[in-house]
Amino acid sequence: MQTDALQPGLMASARALFVRDLRLLWRRRGDALQPALFALLVVTLFALALGNDRATLAKSAGAVLWLASLLAGLLALDTLFRGDAEDGSLEQWMLAPVPLAWLVLVRTFMHWATTALPLLLAAPLLAELLHLPHDQLGVLLASLALGTPLLSLLGAVVAALTVGMRRSGILVALLALPLYVPVLVFGAGSVVQAAQGLDVTGALLMLGAGLVLALVLAPLAAAAAIRIALN
Repeated sequence: MQTDALQPGLMASARALFVRDLRLLWRRRGDALQPALFALLVVTLFALALGNDRATLAKSAGAVLWLASLLAGLLALDTLFRGDAEDGSLEQWMLAPVPLAWLVLVRTFMHWATTALPLLLAAPLLAELLHLPHDQLGVLLASLALGTPLLSLLGAVVAALTVGMRRSGILVALLALPLYVPVLVFGAGSVVQAAQGLDVTGALLMLGAGLVLALVLAPLAAAAAIRIALN
């Protein structure tokens, strides 16, 4: 009976936080579009810098799109919990009748949905801009679908560790980048393996295993870091 009573509370709290975040994003829709526009700018600059050679663009397309997704998520990482810490919402999270880790997971999903999901949807068009071969597009989309949520979960832990610090933007980047490197290697590497005709199952399985592990552990670690920061 206790589990049955907790389930509606989890869904109601997730819905309330989701609606609140959507309202805040609508009020600051210019700021909300910055990560996606930044990623588009990165892809465009790479395309211009590499010139009109289709072969060169095709070889680097997977790495460029992965790097753009990583940097877009990193751009909005410092604000993941900072606004809630400044207006006192994090204290209310700790007093809520649902686990703090659950609220962290919902907020992390919102971060992914506003930074990585638009890029995932635009990936076919951006891949066409970089002349990515069509037979590699499926691998790229699969790696982004598995890797970008993993980046958001890892970033949530780093953002929670620095939530009590002022002007921690550079520190967040320095702490997050070493955690992001393995995800970038397996994600972009899977596209390279597909271009070479190799089996990409291993790289995608590693991303999937990392995502499952992060879904279990990252919200708990971020919740513990928030409690330490607020206390």
